[in-house]
Amino acid sequence: MKRSLFIIISLLITVTYLPLPAYANEKTQLTYEERQEQRMDLYQKMETLTNVPWYYLAAADSFERGLRRARRDLPREEGAIAIYYSPQKWVGPLNPDLEDNNPLSISMFGGVGLDGDGDGLADINNDEDVLYTFSRHLESFGYDEENIRIGLWEFYKREKSLQLIMGHAKVYETFNTISLSKNAFPLPLHFNYSYKNTWGDARGWGGRRIHEGTDIFAGYGTPVRATTYGIVELKGWNKYGGWRIGIRDLDNIYHYFAHLSGFEKGIEEGLVVEPGTVLGYVGSSGYGKPGTQGKFPPHLHYGMYRDNGFTEWSFDPFPSLKNWEKKDRAAKRKR
Repeated sequence: MKRSLFIIISLLITVTYLPLPAYANEKTQLTYEERQEQRMDLYQKMETLTNVPWYYLAAADSFERGLRRARRDLPREEGAIAIYYSPQKWVGPLNPDLEDNNPLSISMFGGVGLDGDGDGLADINNDEDVLYTFSRHLESFGYDEENIRIGLWEFYKREKSLQLIMGHAKVYETFNTISLSKNAFPLPLHFNYSYKNTWGDARGWGGRRIHEGTDIFAGYGTPVRATTYGIVELKGWNKYGGWRIGIRDLDNIYHYFAHLSGFEKGIEEGLVVEPGTVLGYVGSSGYGKPGTQGKFPPHLHYGMYRDNGFTEWSFDPFPSLKNWEKKDRAAKRKR
């Protein structure tokens, strides 16, 4: 009898402390798909309330999400929305209460925080309040592209940030979704190629410098493909990289493809691309004036650069390349 009672009590305690379902804690346990669906619902709701097209809101949000990954001075993202307001800006520069969530007192002190979900509070930690406040800021300038640009400039005060956000918006508008997480290896797997980790190696041509990428050796004319969803930010000649293309992705990362023998027809600056889009072809251009070829064996130089809202720096692309190659091979086996 005592043993049976002990078992029953133990089971009750176990059930009491079982972890809650994933959806019970939306801030930390949503799947990627659920989180994206939650964000899309918020963007579209704010579009309805303010007439600001959802893809501009998504673009600014993804831009700031990328900033949070690149910087340590911004708090980590906890909810669905990454757009950041400092407490002083939210409640007002002269407000003695940095945790004030009363819309009336916030307005009195010149703060920007607004109530977006109708609960009577302007909470800096509430996704709807933050996105509504940002949407109203853009709405105050107008709904067309030119006025959206002005509103974004007034918010960020940096031309590069504006450029990245407008590029993100074009990608989202093109595909009509924010679920764009797929990547691809830059060369088709059925071509012969080889590579190793060469990031950080010394380079001598043009002065002492480090190698800011990974070299993938392949034959002339091997197709070079976009590795991500993004927009063509640069195309043309660089004295180091020769014929090169730069793609900006939705995480603010710049993907650099250099030493091409030529470009695929139709690839121009401002074009939206997806993983696998052919950009050009492997060559040996560079290390000289436009048209210089053959100073080294043909290969693709692939680099990745992260933007932190102030500047950009290179980081090692080798782990990403190995990961994308592995996934492409797995997908190919499933066919």
